[in-house]
Amino acid sequence: MTRRYLACVSLLVTLASANAAPPPQPIDRYAVVTRHNPHLQAIDPMAPLSVGNGRFVFTADVTGLQTLPDHYWSKGTPIETQARWSWHQNPNPNGYKLADANRDFTAHGRTVGYPTNANTPAGQWLRENPHIQPLPQIGFVLTGADARPIASADLTGIDQRLDMWKGQLHSRVQLLGQPVSVTSAVSPDSDTLALRIQSPLFASGRVAVRIALPLGYDLRVKHNPPLDWRTPDAHSTVVLEQTGDKLVVEHERDGSRYAMTLASTAALKIAHPQTHVFEIAPKAGETLDVTVSFAQAGVAPAQNSANVFEASNAYFLAYWKSGAAVDFSGSTDPRAHELERRVVLSQYLAAIQLGDDLPAQESGLTTATWYGKHHTEMVWWHTAHFALWGRPAYTARTLSWYQRTLPAARAVAAERGLQGARWMKMTGPEGRESPGGNPLIVWNQPHPIHLAELLYRADPSPATLARYRELVFETAQAMSSMLYWESERKRYVLGPPLWIAQEIYDQSTSMNPTYELSYWARGLEIAQQWRERLGLPRDPDWEDKRTHLSALPQKDGKYVAVESHPDTWDNVESRHDHPSFLMALGQLPGDGVDRAVMRRTLDAVLTKWDWATKIWGWDYPMIAMTAARLEAPELAVKVLLKSDGPNNGYTQAGHNPNKGLPVYLPGNGALLAAVAMMAGGWDGAPARPAPGFPNDGSWVVRAEGFQRLP
Repeated sequence: MTRRYLACVSLLVTLASANAAPPPQPIDRYAVVTRHNPHLQAIDPMAPLSVGNGRFVFTADVTGLQTLPDHYWSKGTPIETQARWSWHQNPNPNGYKLADANRDFTAHGRTVGYPTNANTPAGQWLRENPHIQPLPQIGFVLTGADARPIASADLTGIDQRLDMWKGQLHSRVQLLGQPVSVTSAVSPDSDTLALRIQSPLFASGRVAVRIALPLGYDLRVKHNPPLDWRTPDAHSTVVLEQTGDKLVVEHERDGSRYAMTLASTAALKIAHPQTHVFEIAPKAGETLDVTVSFAQAGVAPAQNSANVFEASNAYFLAYWKSGAAVDFSGSTDPRAHELERRVVLSQYLAAIQLGDDLPAQESGLTTATWYGKHHTEMVWWHTAHFALWGRPAYTARTLSWYQRTLPAARAVAAERGLQGARWMKMTGPEGRESPGGNPLIVWNQPHPIHLAELLYRADPSPATLARYRELVFETAQAMSSMLYWESERKRYVLGPPLWIAQEIYDQSTSMNPTYELSYWARGLEIAQQWRERLGLPRDPDWEDKRTHLSALPQKDGKYVAVESHPDTWDNVESRHDHPSFLMALGQLPGDGVDRAVMRRTLDAVLTKWDWATKIWGWDYPMIAMTAARLEAPELAVKVLLKSDGPNNGYTQAGHNPNKGLPVYLPGNGALLAAVAMMAGGWDGAPARPAPGFPNDGSWVVRAEGFQRLP
């Protein structure tokens, strides 16, 4: 009987195995990426293509170099060379210090100075300095009897392809009836550009590569400023070494310097027609195979171009094979292909633009905005997606800046009568606050805690807790001390003064914004969980404040932006810019949120918001995240790909231009965060694959490797 029983069990197991669904096949990542490789056959000034390594980027026009800078700057996107370490500061003969831009704000029985006066001489200098310093412009120029700059009309036969799988740009044009081809890549290990250029125009002496070192940017233009060539005597370019196959140059301006090392595999013809200009060509033949390396200190060693191409190939192969992937190719919804294109291109741009340990400016390393300074409220959009896509090392690089800058954040907190570490909003590498409305923004404060939690979920180990405990606890301490007890209503309030994420309300009177209150509750709760994981009791002060926070403000059954000005749905002039209250249930899990109220609020935003006056590229994915949490996947997709509102288009290069900003990376980062959530899920999501996408058969979403959003 036992033998018969075992035989039956064996048969049942065999039958079950035969009927079991086969394991899902891995996504063909090469196919997903390469089917979206940009291919340009005409000049598109809004879509220059870039190669880079996260801290250094070279952006090219259709020639593969920076041959048409004026055309691209005036009609679309500048073409530049940038490194995140390259900064300059104008002299400060008046000794301006941050307190010189202070304005006093009185609230809760205290008067505190905040540096909000940006339009005084002190405020303007402190806002503009330090600022990013561009690296040389590298483009073709006609030489010999035809010597002149090249114009767009000179180019025909344009055929440019970006191989995102290898991080290489291949460019072919016809110039003066002759072929010119350029292959370029950037080393992942050094700030080195490799160029492999071929053209019979070299052999006939009719073309050269022009390398021009600018003074800097013309800071009279705030966003996308042109390179400044006006005062050649205000900076120096010195040749440190020149041989038959190598050129080493040092550029210096007011104590800021960098060195450039150009190295070739063959003999070079090097001309120096102007102080800050060099022209390079092969001494013989049709091929110029060079590397151009940059260093902030010392001199960059000469690199071999073959090694750079090989290293770039290996780096991007590892990048694309790591972490998560999503494939929409089985979908019948006509929008699926475009969404997949945006996702793939945004991942490439994130890899080359957002990978440094100094957080990126909102235009990455393509052009200059806000003087090159980064905005800490954008850090979540710029870097959270890396952790959600299973690439937490990139998120960790960003948090390393917070760790290095803790002393400066503690000093800011102390100056404002707070404990812990209060984070600066608009800052450069030194961590100093910049004057303007910036110091009153607060939704940047919980970001380090939330990002540290994402890293803990990726690696829930004692080592992660030890690495970030100080950052989490110091940030939470400052957040706690920013709350004030309102005895009449027995609750803690946030502000005034503050500038809420929807940047339209009076800073001196704003109190209790919906999103920020929910984020305060979430941040303090995460910090308490970290204490428990470390074997510590919950902090009683944090717990008292967390559990006695003001309720999220609402009116007529819908959430409003801020309690002190509850006119969101009464006044159309209060319905533009970020509908940030939606983030309380979207980016965040909904501390203090009533889901029915939030659904009515979402519906009101979709029907009554003034999209035309002002909306930003990251708002669309942010709203989609709220729709997904509310289990409205059709709405999530609709708003994510909304085409009848401004600032939600994506160029052939993958950039998300916003008004006046041809490059706006918060849009790309938010898109990746939203798709990670919709494809990979979130805590409490419906128990089905891709819970943020419609389940009606029109979307076939294959996803692998995602981390769930808390």
